Amino acid sequence: MAEEPSAADGRAAELRAAYLGQTARIPWRDLAVHFAGGRVIRVAPDLDLVEVAVQLGLDSVARFRAWTEAGTVRPATDDDARGWEATGATLWAVVAAPWVLVQPLKEASD
Repeated sequence: MAEEPSAADGRAAELRAAYLGQTARIPWRDLAVHFAGGRVIRVAPDLDLVEVAVQLGLDSVARFRAWTEAGTVRPATDDDARGWEATGATLWAVVAAPWVLVQPLKEASD
């Protein structure tokens, strides 16, 4: 007999669908104002950006503690911003209010 999904599973599915629909490639110049407001969170390229947003929406403290301690989820730094500005970077981004989660695009292999 299959188990019925829990309320948390349902909430995660709702968040996942919402964030998938809101994720987009955005030029850094359009995100700079959010950086100035301290709202840009950098997500390492090896993590699933949408899953990080879902866990933020679910207030998954233990998961976020592990990611922040590993340095894979952290506030964007001035060095990040300077690098993105200098290269005219485009980033994957999703809004998980009040935060904007960003992730450098993976380089295409030749």
